Formats: sequence, C-alpha cells, structure tokens
Amino acid sequence: MPFAWSRNVKMDGKKYIELQNLFTKYLAEKKLRKTEERFAILECICNFPGHFDMCQLYQKLEDANFHVSRATLYNTLEVLVDGGLIVRHQLPTQSVQYELRSLAETHMHLVCSKCGAIRELKDATLRRDVAGLKVTRFTPEYYALYIYGLCSKCKYRLQRKNGK
Repeated sequence: MPFAWSRNVKMDGKKYIELQNLFTKYLAEKKLRKTEERFAILECICNFPGHFDMCQLYQKLEDANFHVSRATLYNTLEVLVDGGLIVRHQLPTQSVQYELRSLAETHMHLVCSKCGAIRELKDATLRRDVAGLKVTRFTPEYYALYIYGLCSKCKYRLQRKNGK
C-alpha cells in the first residue's frame, strides 16, 4: 500500500521499521486491531520533523488522498501515546501538540509565555544531567523539559513599549 509520502519518510528506514514493529507488538499485547489506517497514521507522523497537532496530521493525510475520520485520528493518537511511540505536549498557549518520542528525548523546549512560540534547545550537558538524575522509588521512562520565558521578538516589543 504505497502512500504519497512512503518513499519520503524523514527518518532512517531502520528506525521506521523498528517503530512499526513496536507498534505491532503493542497492538497485539493490547488485543487491538492492526488496521491500515493506524499504520498509515504512524507513517505520516514519521514525516513530521518535530511537533505537530491533530489538524496538521489530518491535513497531511488529506493531501495524500488518505481519508480518515477525526475520531480515528484521535483514537490512534491516544493508542500511540499509550504505546509510548509519541509524546503529547499540552502547552498553555497552543492546542495539544504531539511529537515522536524518539525526537522528544533529544531536546528541551523553550516556550514564550507571551506569544506561545516554541524553540527547541539541544544541550548535551543539561540532557546528561537530567538523564543521570536518580529518583527514589521511581523509574523514569522519558522526560520533557519546558523552560518558560520571553522570546527575543516579544522581549524587543516589550522593551520598545516600555522605552517610549
């Protein structure tokens, strides 16, 4: 079943096959159906270079002439979150955003408190420190770090407004 984006998966082919296998295993463990729609949605998600929301995912599927209901999308996203393949980001100024878990584990998020812009920060030292954090009676599986503040555009606007 070739899709419009199937030859253009933005991740390493080996990593994509690994995700497919993890998803198949998860569906079998939970006794959920292995449908064409679920795997097409996973494949489409693998084409996003970072964060995406449900509307972007729906549009990308529609653009590829793969029609699926919004209910199926919501349900599949929940299955993928529960299966640990994607991460849900609930940011205060935006709709719910999703991201492949393998991408989310490589960076932190800088969130502008004023306009809601998100910038990703890759800091090896900070990542190493967080990964090395030992918590008693708890086994971390993954983490998401959000740092809130003002983006440079909002800071500039605020300084201009206060300066005059």
